[in-house]
Amino acid sequence: MVRSPDDEGLRLTEFVAAISLATDLVTGQPMEHALRTCRLSVTVARHLGLDSGTVADVHYVALLRFLGCTADAPDMAHLAGGDNLALMAAFAPVYMGSAGEGLRTLVHAAGRGRSLPRRAGLVAEALAHSRTEVSHCEVGARLAARLGLGAGVVEALAHAYERWDGRGLPGGLSGVEIPVPVRVVVVARDAVLWHRMAGTAAAIDVLSRRRGRAYDPAVVDAVRAVGLPEADDPTAWEDVLAGEPEPVHRLGAVGLDRALAAVGDFADLRSTWTRGRSSRLAATARAAGRACGLPASDVATLTRAALVADVGAVGVPSGVWERRGPLGVEESERVRLHAYLSERVLGRCAGLRPVAALAGAHHERLDGSGYHRGSGAPQLSSAARLLAAGDVWTALREDRPHRRALAAAAARDVLWREAADGRLDRTAVDALLSADGPAAARPRAPRPAGLSDREVEVLRLIARGHSNREVARRLWISAKTVGHHVEHIYAKIGVTTRPAAALFAMEHDLLGEWGDRPMPLR
Repeated sequence: MVRSPDDEGLRLTEFVAAISLATDLVTGQPMEHALRTCRLSVTVARHLGLDSGTVADVHYVALLRFLGCTADAPDMAHLAGGDNLALMAAFAPVYMGSAGEGLRTLVHAAGRGRSLPRRAGLVAEALAHSRTEVSHCEVGARLAARLGLGAGVVEALAHAYERWDGRGLPGGLSGVEIPVPVRVVVVARDAVLWHRMAGTAAAIDVLSRRRGRAYDPAVVDAVRAVGLPEADDPTAWEDVLAGEPEPVHRLGAVGLDRALAAVGDFADLRSTWTRGRSSRLAATARAAGRACGLPASDVATLTRAALVADVGAVGVPSGVWERRGPLGVEESERVRLHAYLSERVLGRCAGLRPVAALAGAHHERLDGSGYHRGSGAPQLSSAARLLAAGDVWTALREDRPHRRALAAAAARDVLWREAADGRLDRTAVDALLSADGPAAARPRAPRPAGLSDREVEVLRLIARGHSNREVARRLWISAKTVGHHVEHIYAKIGVTTRPAAALFAMEHDLLGEWGDRPMPLR
């Protein structure tokens, strides 16, 4: 169940349904896959006679089961020759299959297009680190709590890959030990997947073979009893909203801001260098909007758009974001697509359409050279101009795979040059730079969870994807000492995986140049 209803604000189900479209993108599935899973899951839950609270948990777990799948996107991209989305899609049918099915899929998909020795090495590497679902679960549960979802949903997402026979992850739970929403959703999701891929007969065959192994037999029987809906039924969105379990819950203004910040962090996990950028961009845009004299409502919309401007980036392979050299034509076109995807995902939620339209414009330029629409000055609002300038400033001040972060003076020169050449708005640039100056003089925020300064240094580096050996070189300490620091950090912040530690660092604004600034966006 969600925590509490609110009389006004955005429907929580509508917001979560929109975000489920982004989880479809990152798992390499067609959009509305999670919606179709949700519709069948709720039908099955009601057929089983589950109580209303459990049905509500099933509803949200079905929409967000893969919320943590950006946690290891860079590692997945490494195994797949850059395309984590293709690897996720390849594994989708066999997550709950046999070990042999998983191994065959890995051998076929890992390092496709590379030499045989390199592919063999990647398979060996994957087998040595085969518990990636643990980080998915840990990250998904943390993000779900920030979206405003309650204990039943958070607990279920923390066990999203458990199997009836006890061979799942992360806890190896079996039978009735597994949260009921997980037992329902894993069957419904695979039924929808196989039905779309191979038809009704194939889907029923898969359910029968996995009955009593990966799947709860009672859930399999319920799916067979209620039947599978048409794979191309166009009413999934409307059906999920209409079938929302009572009572209807809503996100107030504060809850919405927190939820959008969580979605921004979900998107930022897609690459080691993007982690924390959404909150930095939001803080920059908010300060610039205030300096520019925008009305408070416009500043709120601008800040929210900045938090989620890059949510569509999860639909671009992580290998593209991690590339160290120049992008080719195809890769450039895929990058340009992310602004469109952000607008499409967010725009499905009626209450977010102003935010969606602004988020979709964050790469537009006054001279029409930007994307995704190629809008010119007459079509760009003051907020859009501020967001575009803020996005450039944020990008210049952070490390990228192909270059180091620019110093403040050099970044200012670039912004002024872009304004002089007619691409960025000069008023927006001036407001942004005037707002940024005083921010640098703010006092340092207290360290969260009792972390020491050295532990924060280590946390920042592991959050950026550095190994213990690399951290040791950078900090002039031994790898063994780094290992001790990592153990202490995990214990203090309550995590067990590096992606979850990275998410903690993002939640507390500990990354990058802005790490010491207090930015209470959540």
